[in-house]
Amino acid sequence: MHAVLKIDGISKAYGSIQALKNVSLEIPKGSVFGILGPNGSGKTTLMSIVLDILKADSGSYSWFNEPNHPAERKKIGTLLETPNFYHYLSAVDNLNITHAISGRGSAAAIDEVLEIVKLTERKKSKFSAYSLGMKQRLAIGAALLGNPEILLLDEPTNGLDPVGIAEIRELIIRLAQKGITIIIASHLLDEIEKICSHVAILKKGHLLTTGTVDEVLSNEDIIELSAANLSGLKKCIQDLGGFSSIKALENRIQVFYPFGTANMEALNQHCFNNGITLNLLLHKKKSLETKFFELTND
Repeated sequence: MHAVLKIDGISKAYGSIQALKNVSLEIPKGSVFGILGPNGSGKTTLMSIVLDILKADSGSYSWFNEPNHPAERKKIGTLLETPNFYHYLSAVDNLNITHAISGRGSAAAIDEVLEIVKLTERKKSKFSAYSLGMKQRLAIGAALLGNPEILLLDEPTNGLDPVGIAEIRELIIRLAQKGITIIIASHLLDEIEKICSHVAILKKGHLLTTGTVDEVLSNEDIIELSAANLSGLKKCIQDLGGFSSIKALENRIQVFYPFGTANMEALNQHCFNNGITLNLLLHKKKSLETKFFELTND
């Protein structure tokens, strides 16, 4: 899978504040790539640099393995902030204005875009009558004019209620299924985990980790066990060994093993042989939220 965006050693400072420090990563074609980080981590600065809005102090980037060129820019749809739509105009009229100003797409493509973002039935309604989720979907519709190969979204679910968030999530999944590469900067970790195939985590301008979501999360095996005799279960697990650490919870035990070393069948057999009958044996995947806080907490 080749990269649609390569970032090589990008640094950017605002006076004494280092916004980005030697950041390098690749965005694979067809991926849904989440760029995560707390406020001030450099997410928006990085997006602004690769869109030529800001100039890096050092380092370089390339789209589609080509030198920076306006023709390549037309393959990229962006939503860095909600566009300034006219509140008293309809969705169709607003997209016609966007098309006229940007030169992206065609007037004929507007109906197609409205269908993609599921606003066809409300296309003649005034923008002011839209919910926040509908307004954001229209903004993504504007970014889709011109049939871009890449969609770059900065906090696309910011300020939305759970219904609006679910609408944007469903839309992003449908766009990814069409083969569009989607790059999302966000702090909503649960949402990113649900829709992203790849992730990069930034903190204070430093890239802490990047890779597929599974790779980023899979640095250890987490096994949850429970039995009527919890103290006996804990001693049994300690006798077997091979673990990194054990955590006792209210009604179960979490056992952490180096990635790929947990053997659930052997665990079950060992407990049974020692008179412990398990009522819970679960291979638990670490959440992206847990991993994020492990990496970003000092």
